[in-house]
Amino acid sequence: MGRGRVELKRIENKINRQVTFSKRRNGLLKKAYELSVLCDAEVALIIFSSRGKLYEFGSAGMAKTLERYQHSCFNPEENSIERQAQSWYQEVTKLKAKYESLLSTQRQLLGEDLGPLNVKELQNLEKQLEGALAQARQRKTQLMIEQMEDLRKKERHLGDLNKQLRVKLETEGQNLKAIQNMWSSNAAAGSSSFSLHSSQTNPMDCQPHEPVLQIGYHQYLPAEGPSISKSMACETNFIQGWVL
Repeated sequence: MGRGRVELKRIENKINRQVTFSKRRNGLLKKAYELSVLCDAEVALIIFSSRGKLYEFGSAGMAKTLERYQHSCFNPEENSIERQAQSWYQEVTKLKAKYESLLSTQRQLLGEDLGPLNVKELQNLEKQLEGALAQARQRKTQLMIEQMEDLRKKERHLGDLNKQLRVKLETEGQNLKAIQNMWSSNAAAGSSSFSLHSSQTNPMDCQPHEPVLQIGYHQYLPAEGPSISKSMACETNFIQGWVL
C-alpha cells in the first residue's frame, strides 16, 4: 500500500521533531549541492535550528552570494543588464561552438582532419561530396545551355542585321548606278549640242576653195611640201592683190 498524504503541522514530540529536522536538513543541503553542480547555478542555503544553530551552504561562497542578492534587490536595472549580458554570453558561446563545428566540417570536406572519423562518418562524407559534385555539374550544364541560347539569339540578330544592310547596300548601289547613267546621258547630250553649235556659228573656219579677204599686209609663204598642215593652208589661202 502506498503512503497516504501526510498532514504538515508542527511535530509535538521533541525527539521526533529533532530527528525529522536532521534528516530533512541533510536532504535539503544535498539537493542544494546537486542543483549547483548539475545546473551550474549559484545556490546559497541558510538554516537556523530551533535552538538557534546555524547551518549554511554556498556554492560560490555565502558572502559573495549575499552581496549579489543585495545588489540585485536594490538595483533592479543593473540586474536586468547583468541577466542580458549573461544571455548574450551564452548565445556567443553557442555560436562559437557552432562556428568551430562548421570549420571542422569544412576541413573534412576539403580532405583534411579525417583521422578522427570512423568508417560510417567517412561514408557519410563521401555521400555529401558526391551529392555536391552532382549539383555542381547540373548547375554547370544549365549555365552552358543558357549561354548557348544567348549566342544563338545573338547569331540570329546579327543575321537579320546583315540581311538588312545587304538590302540597303543593293538599293544604294542601284540608285548610284542610275545617277551615273543619268550623268553619262546628260554629258553625251551636252557634247553633241556643243559640237553642232560650234559648227554652225564659227564663220572663221577654213573652207576650201573659198577666197578670204585679207586686210593689211601679210607675207605669202608658199607651201613647201605635204608636211604643211591644213591650218597653215587655211591661213595662206587668200587672194593676192586685195591689200588696202
